[in-house]
Amino acid sequence: MSLPVSAAAIAADIRARRRSAVAVAEAALAAIAAGDPALNAFTHIDRDRALRSAAAVDAAIAAGGDPGPLAGVPFAVKNLFDLEGVTTLAGSKIEVGQPAATRDAFLVRRLLAAGAVPMGALNMDEYAYGFTTENAHYGPAHNPHDLARMAGGSSGGSAAAVAGGLVPITLGSDTNGSIRVPSAMCGIFGIKPTYGRLSRTGSYLFAASFDHLGPFARTLEDLALTYDALQGPDPEDPAQTPTPFAPVSGLAGIEGLRIAVATGHFGRNAHPEALAAVGVFAQALGATATIDLPLAAAGRAAAFLITMAEGGNLHFPDLVARPQDFDPATRDRFLAGTLLPALWLQQAQRVRAAWRAQALAAFEHVDCFLTPTLPCVAPLIGQASMVVDGETLPTRPMLGVFTQPISCIGLPAMAVPLARPDGMPLSVQLVAAPWREDILFRVAQALVAAGVAAAPEVTA
Repeated sequence: MSLPVSAAAIAADIRARRRSAVAVAEAALAAIAAGDPALNAFTHIDRDRALRSAAAVDAAIAAGGDPGPLAGVPFAVKNLFDLEGVTTLAGSKIEVGQPAATRDAFLVRRLLAAGAVPMGALNMDEYAYGFTTENAHYGPAHNPHDLARMAGGSSGGSAAAVAGGLVPITLGSDTNGSIRVPSAMCGIFGIKPTYGRLSRTGSYLFAASFDHLGPFARTLEDLALTYDALQGPDPEDPAQTPTPFAPVSGLAGIEGLRIAVATGHFGRNAHPEALAAVGVFAQALGATATIDLPLAAAGRAAAFLITMAEGGNLHFPDLVARPQDFDPATRDRFLAGTLLPALWLQQAQRVRAAWRAQALAAFEHVDCFLTPTLPCVAPLIGQASMVVDGETLPTRPMLGVFTQPISCIGLPAMAVPLARPDGMPLSVQLVAAPWREDILFRVAQALVAAGVAAAPEVTA
């Protein structure tokens, strides 16, 4: 049995009893067994739990119940989410000896309550510190569109598993772009909600004042279904801001929305085809306005410093006791974070506040703005540098050039793939004001309806 790529189609089939959840779970396990050796997206596959969960969905339907909007839909999570009975590795070697999690992460429990079926845990950059998922301990995740290329990071396994057709939805985390960067490289939809929107209970944090959690999907409908299922209050998470349930499934129409193209920092630092993708979307939306945000580059610099410091502080005991067990590249960046002068960090926080104020003021004039998600298509695995605007620059930090400024101030943002029949995927980032994820979905739906946004088929 083949696995449908659409979560909505799977749930509809299972609720109508055209398929059983167990049969779908078996098909997903078969797809993973066939496809993952090439992609290296999974670090843990839990066949027994998947089949038990699927059987419970079938039993609920047989008893006349409704298991939920994601009935029987297979999903997997970045391996920094707790899965009951599994050690949460966070892409590291250091965590291998830690006890297994005693319960699922909050967002995993939300998906289970919606009827989804857990398949396992996914590859990532060590401790979520990276944009490439070239993991020194577990190997790189490979891009389904070209196995020689990066899947992006740090949630590379999450994006590769969806784009490669192993599961229709996954969860990841985003500190400086770790949902949007791999979504863009793999040509799928991914959303970083507003900071504080979704609970982080049961996840291994990297930089607490930056970390967001969110979903990936091949279709916008699936992304909306999953995002809606994830919403809910969690009294255990002090960083979550109490907000009412704000469903986005089925939203349509952009009448009255003021949409602009971001210029300045967001209109350079990229290959021409990445900038051209923004133009395609702007034309489809009838967006002729532009907006310049002069502090974006400074906000990106602040993000570098603050995340280095917060990550270095979190991992300082292991940096002292077990430095040899880190990926050397991760270790050295964390160590640099522990050595940053307090004056630099104070100034970074001042810049962060000023950048946030400037962005919020901009939303008095626009409701959504467009930027490239990435400066380029997915680089080759191991590619150390890239040429942008005639300048040779290090690949890894350049991959976050457009996502980091947005993460720095917690704005909701979505990576939307360009409908592109040939070549590697390109992506555009949609950005809205805090708590306005609904606007992102409305704009993305207009792009899908216009035929310019869609996940490209994998031909590799």
